[in-house]
Amino acid sequence: MTTVVPRSAAVPRPELPPAHSPVRRAAPGDAAALHALSRIHFVSGALRERPLGLYAADAEDFLVVERTDGALAGCLGLRSHPSTPHGPGGVLYNFCVSPGSQGRGVGSALLRAALAAAADRSLRAVFTATSGGGELFLRHGFVPVPALLAPPEWAGALDPRRGSRVLARALGGTSR
Repeated sequence: MTTVVPRSAAVPRPELPPAHSPVRRAAPGDAAALHALSRIHFVSGALRERPLGLYAADAEDFLVVERTDGALAGCLGLRSHPSTPHGPGGVLYNFCVSPGSQGRGVGSALLRAALAAAADRSLRAVFTATSGGGELFLRHGFVPVPALLAPPEWAGALDPRRGSRVLARALGGTSR
């Protein structure tokens, strides 16, 4: 026999403390933490594996959110590309949120901050590639586009075996 506790009789959940700090720009000293956070997603196949040295070289591309214990809750890279078929654009890459921080607004906060940073750089559009459903991107105004609209050097480096689709969001006026 299974007993279900009625909702009114359920034990109240304690109020959760804030799960994370505000979004900040990563520094070169964050490279090991960026690599460690991303490693979880390498194993699952959600991200292409990148060596630690690449995180050190590109650390300033990243926006990060820290958990209250100081570990990274999430990260997202934004790289500017001066020439796309429609003017200066950007690419969002290596977007990941730690399993314990998912569903707490970390991904949305990172994505909003990246879109604001792209607008501040006067980028006309941002692109990303996803092998998943891309629901978060779609909720933030991204749409599927042909890869030929993206920065050519980035689009040319996409691995066709991953089955990624390219998503884009035009920027202009107020994108915040």
